[in-house]
Amino acid sequence: MTPDDLVAALATACPRSLAESLVKEFMQVRRDVTTGTLGGAAPGKFIETFVQILQHLETGTHEARPDVDEYLRKLESRAGLDDGLRICAARVGRGMYTLRNKRNIAHIGAVDPNQYDLRFLLHGSQWVIAELIRVATKVTMADAGRLIEQVHEPAGGLIDDYGARPLVLAALTARDELIVLLHRSYPDAVATSNILKSLDRRTPRVVKDTLRKLWNGKFVDGNTGIGYRLTSRGYDVAVEIINRAIS
Repeated sequence: MTPDDLVAALATACPRSLAESLVKEFMQVRRDVTTGTLGGAAPGKFIETFVQILQHLETGTHEARPDVDEYLRKLESRAGLDDGLRICAARVGRGMYTLRNKRNIAHIGAVDPNQYDLRFLLHGSQWVIAELIRVATKVTMADAGRLIEQVHEPAGGLIDDYGARPLVLAALTARDELIVLLHRSYPDAVATSNILKSLDRRTPRVVKDTLRKLWNGKFVDGNTGIGYRLTSRGYDVAVEIINRAIS
């Protein structure tokens, strides 16, 4: 998953500026959880943008400065939107907005609840974005499923996806690093050039030799022309590696 992937999907349901704002704030929350940083994210801005997207879905337009709590509180009594957004997402959003207002999560401090408040905000934002993708966007079912799975990947896990290329952060062998990298794009193939960029701390020869061994073992399929993808066998191995690495 890259921010551009999320923006492109959400922009099929709302103005691109709103999609970009929502994804920007979501990625900042993920970054704060990953680094254990307090005060970087603006959860209130995430929820405000979410409300603007709901307004756009409901009426075709949105307010520049919506009354967030009032809108979310009254939304479920109106018909028009899917129940997942109208009721469930609205209540999740109100819970997130309450933390933002009442628990001082937006400010640096040594108060114990800050870290798990921040994790709740991450999980809430993951759920909200996943529901928007599921209900409102016009991407294919396969693409929606893949984006939702990637949105819900644990922050601070194995891959840094904030830059122009995904980087596997865990200390893994070349074999396992390749498998984890390809898992991120499963079932799509990844161009050989992009694989080499992500693994450029290893020599090209090591990467290509490892790809060849994985291909011989039927853990990956493809070639240097079309790129490589995990097979179902490789996917199962990837899940084992990931579970081992984050446990």
